[in-house]
Amino acid sequence: MSTNPAAPSSVRPRRVVTDRRGGRSRPPYDSFNLGGHVGDDPADVAANRGRVARELGVGEDRLVWMDQVHGTGVAVVDGPQAGPLPATDGVVTATPGLVLAVLAADCVPVLLADSETGVVAAVHAGREGVRQGVLPAALSAMARLGARARHVTALLGPAVCGACYEVPAPMQAEVARIAPAAAVRTRAGTPGLDLRAGVEEILRRAGIPEVVQDPRCTVEDPTLFSHRRDGVTGRQAGLIWLGPPLR
Repeated sequence: MSTNPAAPSSVRPRRVVTDRRGGRSRPPYDSFNLGGHVGDDPADVAANRGRVARELGVGEDRLVWMDQVHGTGVAVVDGPQAGPLPATDGVVTATPGLVLAVLAADCVPVLLADSETGVVAAVHAGREGVRQGVLPAALSAMARLGARARHVTALLGPAVCGACYEVPAPMQAEVARIAPAAAVRTRAGTPGLDLRAGVEEILRRAGIPEVVQDPRCTVEDPTLFSHRRDGVTGRQAGLIWLGPPLR
């Protein structure tokens, strides 16, 4: 795909983060579960995803979902997809009207946008993705479409906080080699990870000047899905697209 010109003023990056309220799914997925891989009734997931499309004013075929695997696969898309993108943890587009979705229930949903060139990305940044380099891979894909780090802004959605995310010391050290800021102590004084701090460090090191964090902790906030808290549960979504303001 060729580099896009600057995005028209009427077509700007838009970002939304969902929570677990207002959907059709039954316990333990209650109620606005958007994850199709967690054991929920497919009809309920489809109804919830349909609501997303209606609320955003787009066709359901314009929603781009990923089959996330905690890896570094990044896909560039320029049109509707037949199904979830296989083995993908980042998706990038410069096509207005495509809504990129990243699912999470403790990992960091990262929503990136270059308003100057009209390039956006949704990235699933869990512990393994951060360690293996999913964020540099996504930024490289954005750059190939013309994005420049100095023009990129980032929203980090709700995720497990460092006070709640206890990990073995060797695991903490593995992540800290990539993102030292991620290494913290939990509320109990044990080794922990603050993934949002680590993600912000990586992004700023890449030259991104504006990184905004949603401060909510998925474990502590009952309106959010949390795999660490609940085990079997649903997924909220971070959504980003190029388009006019919501109605």
